[in-house]
Amino acid sequence: MRNKAIIAEVKTLSANISFRNYQFLKITAEDGTVGWAEFDVNFGSPGVAGIINELSHRLIGQSAMYHEFIFEDLRNMTRPGWGGVIGEALGAIENALLDLKAKTLDVPVYMLLGGKVRDKLRVYWSHCVSYRHGRASHYPEDKRIYDADGVRKISREVVDQGFTALKTNIFHYDGEGRISGWGPGMGAPYEPGRNVERKTIRDLHRHLSTMREAAGPDVDILVDLNFNMRTEGYLKVVRALADLDLFWIEIDTMDPKSLAYVRSQSKHPISSCETLIGLNQFLPYFEQQAVDVAIVDTPWNGVWQSMKIAAAAAAYDVNVAPHNFYGHLATMMNAHFSAAVPNFRIMETDIDRIAWDNELFTHAPEYRDGYLIVPDRPGWGTEPNEAAFAKYPANPALGPAKRTTPGFLTI
Repeated sequence: MRNKAIIAEVKTLSANISFRNYQFLKITAEDGTVGWAEFDVNFGSPGVAGIINELSHRLIGQSAMYHEFIFEDLRNMTRPGWGGVIGEALGAIENALLDLKAKTLDVPVYMLLGGKVRDKLRVYWSHCVSYRHGRASHYPEDKRIYDADGVRKISREVVDQGFTALKTNIFHYDGEGRISGWGPGMGAPYEPGRNVERKTIRDLHRHLSTMREAAGPDVDILVDLNFNMRTEGYLKVVRALADLDLFWIEIDTMDPKSLAYVRSQSKHPISSCETLIGLNQFLPYFEQQAVDVAIVDTPWNGVWQSMKIAAAAAAYDVNVAPHNFYGHLATMMNAHFSAAVPNFRIMETDIDRIAWDNELFTHAPEYRDGYLIVPDRPGWGTEPNEAAFAKYPANPALGPAKRTTPGFLTI
């Protein structure tokens, strides 16, 4: 095995899908076999590619068959700065090594994880309303959402396309039913207190009620509050939404004790943890019984490390769900993880895609009756299509650090 999958080249690439750039890691073995991974810089993580490139020389001449050895070597080199973009870089490297190893053995990646325990994965339509409203100019006119009528239309579309669950975000409604997104945790608007006023709570309740009325009683509705509040605000919201039929309320906070308290006050299941890296960051949330479902970002953590996180969650009787708002390669990576972990709950996926999205990959995910069919092809089951990268080159003006600043204070 030491003479198999010897790494000859490590390279990062990117391509554009209008409002964001996809990021890829390509690791090529001496025999020409290629391992791929998708990583991300759009979710508050500028610089991941630079770290991969800085570390890449340590991979040359190594065997991808020993990915855990390589991961631990890289962690030793970066331990004082562990986490954040360094953790994400190591996760990307691990994922490309897994793909390379699986292709060398001519098996799907899930066979490296103990084999699959399910053939299909229930998914939810994520960013429902959010993309077609916040990035409306990137979609055909008949798909754009400006008001409550558009909210109703996409809610019915979820049902018509056979999906059984959807997730949405926070929206304000004006007197004529026009909507606008609200997300101070991501700087829109700039409000560092992240305070939640009556209108936000009232409009969120209206938004979820509108979607429930249009989608009907058999569709599960999830709501993502992100980092947009502090403990006081989360408490207000979970109490205000107590009368609604919700699958879960998703909350991001770095304090597991405060989240455990919010969970104790909620009538609905609480999900969280999508921005955590490494088992040591997840454990306090399990120990505090802070979550009903732990969301694991496998592109950030690496699928092999994510299996360890899922096993720890199972010890606390907690199910896991992958964080997946990326491209088709990441969707396939998450599919192999979800197929292999016994304590799987549901999988996130973005159905609203840019017209040329499928051109960037050799295979698109297959959805059937609200489920993703687990691919059986070697490796992840899809690869980036490098020939399309020239047609859709990355846009250097995109990324979280390139957004406009909030401007000067007015007093």
